Amino acid sequence: PKPFTPRQEKVGTAVIKVMSRLNTWVYRVSGGRIGGRFPSGAPVLLLTTIGRKTGRPQTAPLLYLKEGDTYVVVASKGGMSDHPLWFKNLEANPRVEVEVGSEKLAMTARRATVNEKAALWPKLVAMYPSYAEYQKRTTRDIPVVLLTAR
Repeated sequence: PKPFTPRQEKVGTAVIKVMSRLNTWVYRVSGGRIGGRFPSGAPVLLLTTIGRKTGRPQTAPLLYLKEGDTYVVVASKGGMSDHPLWFKNLEANPRVEVEVGSEKLAMTARRATVNEKAALWPKLVAMYPSYAEYQKRTTRDIPVVLLTAR
């Protein structure tokens, strides 16, 4: 896959923003029954971070992998050249809220180490094969994030 052009990234970012807001609304209204699974079958959670510039809560629907008590998410942004805003927000403030179905969990986020990512990446790609394509599309190292209970 080729890298996205700046125009493709601008349009893609706008589409992601609209679709994320819609998915978040539907997810919350239905308690996760609608919007709780991606069309591929991968499970979806809602991650709420605090905006590093605005100080306001920002919510993103994300695919996740459950490893014991840890939720694992990927800051892929479809393989675009820059990290998603939610990832930048949690780097500034790792205290986050996770919604799985109608359950809300206070959690702490951290970027997986190189070794943790190496162990988790094959499981994440097995869950959602497009992650491998996203990594090939971009020169940035796509972060894997671990969410654990506070």
